Amino acid sequence: MNPIAGYTALIAVSAATLLIGIYGLRFSRTTSDFYVASRSVRPWWNASAIGGEYLSAASFLGVAGLILVSGADALWFPVGYTAGYLMLLLFVAAPMRRSGAYTIPDFAETRLKSNLARTVTSFLVIAVGWLYIVPQLHGASLTITVATGLPGWVGAVVVVTVVVVTTMAGGMRSITFVQAFQYWLKLTAIAVPLVFIMLRLGSTGQDWAGDGAAFLTNGDNGNWYRNISLALALLLGTLGLPHVLVRFYTNPDGASARRTTLIVLGLLSAFYVFPTLYGVVGRTFAEDLASGSNADATVLLLPGRIFDGAASDALSALVVAGAFAAFLSTTSGLVVSVAGVLSQDFFGGSVNGFRRAALLSAVVPLIVAVATDSLALAGSVGLVFAFTASTLCPMLLLGIWWRGLTDIGAVVGMGVGTVLCGGAILTSALLNGPPPMLLQYPAAWTVPAAFTAMVLASRLTAHRKPSGIERILARLHVPEHH
Repeated sequence: MNPIAGYTALIAVSAATLLIGIYGLRFSRTTSDFYVASRSVRPWWNASAIGGEYLSAASFLGVAGLILVSGADALWFPVGYTAGYLMLLLFVAAPMRRSGAYTIPDFAETRLKSNLARTVTSFLVIAVGWLYIVPQLHGASLTITVATGLPGWVGAVVVVTVVVVTTMAGGMRSITFVQAFQYWLKLTAIAVPLVFIMLRLGSTGQDWAGDGAAFLTNGDNGNWYRNISLALALLLGTLGLPHVLVRFYTNPDGASARRTTLIVLGLLSAFYVFPTLYGVVGRTFAEDLASGSNADATVLLLPGRIFDGAASDALSALVVAGAFAAFLSTTSGLVVSVAGVLSQDFFGGSVNGFRRAALLSAVVPLIVAVATDSLALAGSVGLVFAFTASTLCPMLLLGIWWRGLTDIGAVVGMGVGTVLCGGAILTSALLNGPPPMLLQYPAAWTVPAAFTAMVLASRLTAHRKPSGIERILARLHVPEHH
């Protein structure tokens, strides 16, 4: 790839992000603007912003890389990422909006009337946010190395710098403008080069589609444990992602939260067609990437394999721009959600507290990302989903739908999920060689364990059910009247 094209794409996306973020500052005046954009974001605008922040490094780069390496087995990722939103629509979106909370810890405190439950939830939201930011920064490191030849850490530093400036400038209001723009940029950046690639390949008469399709059906579909565990992690993990849930607090009401989720399902489904096809095409034209550590670079490198000269540079630059938009939008959403929790719990909840928290929220994962090597992007994000499904998801689902949940039950369940799933992730990271399947895909046993512990501990502490539970649940489930 021509480094000039890479630099141009990087500078253009960063500059556009900063300009839109600063434009958003004109509308960010109050604390409510910073945390939830004053709960005034309309469904289409909000859905674009959710699509912007949800389609991360794993979606833009990792899915194509996994399909290149694993064939049909990797289709669980785009299917699971999208189906998770269906679960969100059915079980969580409207009640979360009606709860009136700013953050997930706010919800825990409102529902369970407990400072202890709030504190534990706060630490988990921060942990999930930081775990999720690290793969974005690894993706930025990979992209900047492929696009410009610069050392990887430069990409991570650029992403963190741009995100901190836009977040500190205007909080959630600015980030909403930025992320909505970045969804459409990502869709354009991944779709347009692929259309040109398909047209070029169609004119050659080569049966690349047959080769790719044969490979795609060649997965190891016999591993039922892995498939079930991965599906469980992706479906339930989406329900507890703090940067996704905080978006529903920005809708005017529960009905618009549901409408937003429906639109998101459409936007995600449209997007995931493209990385899947990149993986199929890559199997024929970039097969060498499957055996190395560069599978995640398939989307970045494919235009250069098919085209020469100016066409190669232009299409490669567009893909690099889309990739950086993915890192920036997801990281900014995570920084806003983590900063919201940090500032509410540790910095007094003011606008200045939010800005200090935003800086801290971005710098800690930057240090971790620079100090560690990247796993396969989609795989590492899959582990974050498993962790979220084992911790925050049970508290949210039982908190919304079961009147028997107590604060001690919630804390015990989240603790069991943290120890089991966190232990599996740590052990996997420390082992030499590939970890056993039970540790690599822990959700199948850690999620049921967390739910079971939460229910049993709540039963044993039934006397701690919060007073006024009927009123709290009515608020979550009765539609608003205007």
